[in-house]
Amino acid sequence: MTTPKPDPALFEDDAFREAMAGVQPRASSDRVPPPRKLPPPKPRYAEADERAVMDELLDYGMFEPELIESGDTLTYRADGVQDSVWRKLRRGAYRVRAELDLHGLNRTVAREEVSLFLAECMAKDVRCVRIIHGKGNRSPNTGPVIKTLLDSWLRRRNDVLAFCSARPHDGGTGAVYVLLRAAPGSYTGP
Repeated sequence: MTTPKPDPALFEDDAFREAMAGVQPRASSDRVPPPRKLPPPKPRYAEADERAVMDELLDYGMFEPELIESGDTLTYRADGVQDSVWRKLRRGAYRVRAELDLHGLNRTVAREEVSLFLAECMAKDVRCVRIIHGKGNRSPNTGPVIKTLLDSWLRRRNDVLAFCSARPHDGGTGAVYVLLRAAPGSYTGP
């Protein structure tokens, strides 16, 4: 018959008790322990606001790398045009129902063509059009002539709600999307 080996933990307990013989517990102190250092506060609402702005920028396409193109972009937005309407126009989300190409025209003929074109669009209740003015690559050193004039002409018209340079696949800075007012009497709402 073999004798069981004693448990070493029992020896350790005995050794601990023997070593602690005569030790008295420490009396409680009136001293308050220093507060632990708290982590810095997190600005949760500010972070949420920043995240919401970034999400909106990405969702609504306000930062679109394909819109970045060399050349000056044209933009105009009349008072009262809603943000959502403006975003849709800039993204090219409206269906272009008519188009006018001004390539090769001088300033006098171009102005007449723009006036006739927009009058015809209003008569037919066409709301979104594209006008191709070109980038002015063959213009003299003063820059694009028709593009600059078109910007001025469109801003002065009462029937133009907004316009902006087109997306790259629609002509980029060489064309504009133009949003026209509804023709008088064309509203068929309640």
